[in-house]
Amino acid sequence: MDATEIGPRRLHQQHLAGPPSADPVEAVRRLGCVQAQEYAVAKWSLGQRSGGGVTDAAVQSLLDEGVILRTHILRPTWHFVLGSELGWIQAATAHRVHVFNGYYNRGHGLTPEVAARTNEVITSALRGGNHLTRNELGAALAAAGFEATGNKLAYVVMFAELEGLIANGVMRGKQHTYALVSERVPDPVTLSAPEALAELTRRYFTSHGPATVKDFAWWSSLTVAEIKQGIALCGDALAHEVVDGRTLWFAADAPPPAPAPAASLLQGYDEYVVAYSDTKFVYNVASASPDPGRYTDNMMFHPIAFDGQVGAFWRRKVKPKGIALEIDLLIEPTARHRKALAAEIDRYAAFTGLPVTVTYV
Repeated sequence: MDATEIGPRRLHQQHLAGPPSADPVEAVRRLGCVQAQEYAVAKWSLGQRSGGGVTDAAVQSLLDEGVILRTHILRPTWHFVLGSELGWIQAATAHRVHVFNGYYNRGHGLTPEVAARTNEVITSALRGGNHLTRNELGAALAAAGFEATGNKLAYVVMFAELEGLIANGVMRGKQHTYALVSERVPDPVTLSAPEALAELTRRYFTSHGPATVKDFAWWSSLTVAEIKQGIALCGDALAHEVVDGRTLWFAADAPPPAPAPAASLLQGYDEYVVAYSDTKFVYNVASASPDPGRYTDNMMFHPIAFDGQVGAFWRRKVKPKGIALEIDLLIEPTARHRKALAAEIDRYAAFTGLPVTVTYV
């Protein structure tokens, strides 16, 4: 394996190349967790990996039903995760995310004792099938004598998420709500601590590999020592190779990669680009982009990959009669790239159910 093979292998393992996932549920299951910061286009990342003409409405239905949940997990940020798998993944990783949140929790006076009380207020307010917005949870907390707004309220609610108590509820118009996980997930998967560590490790390197231990540490928030233990627990399921001085881990039974798509319209937090810290160079290994740092400098620009290499960015604006895309090219696409990009945009329009216009800036 050399550096030019890493991107195509990842694209194939993430179902951005080769056979698609059967549906969004299988896409999330394979990836384990899917970063979902920017909600509208995060749903597109699931549709993009799925076959059968999946639409935004279909993904939203899965979220409203609780089959897929959106919550804070792994790094202290939003992810999609299967409702049935939320419990064991939070149990494996939440202790580390609490460490990352420690500075802000202390600043807000959110000690474990205080959090136990705020968790009780939040769960009591949601009990019985109530789906409440964050501000409504803030009102319930205020009524119980705990004032929390803005950033403080965000961390109070996130603490309850990381404890596996709450996750997204049903969308109320354009407003996000929270609901009790115990009422949304009737049959959670349970794993022992070693089983959970092994499964998360296997899942990451299978779906995101080839990747390094540092990449997985970034993605999962786990320590290097925990990851080495997880790799050992996986036994023969994982293999590794050294490429340019880095040890890359991947599924031992990974098939040869399919050719990289000529064009991929990716959301800014797509797992293909955001799930790594040590090996981001693979997106520009062929020097396709004259300025590869622009992706990390401005996360609100969504990357367009030509043959797996970032060569453009796009910006999305919702307008009364559809969606306007502004595309900023870093390279001059070939005719093959432009044709594939047009097909990707048509597919995105079908996913949203709205007409899409394109402007190059």
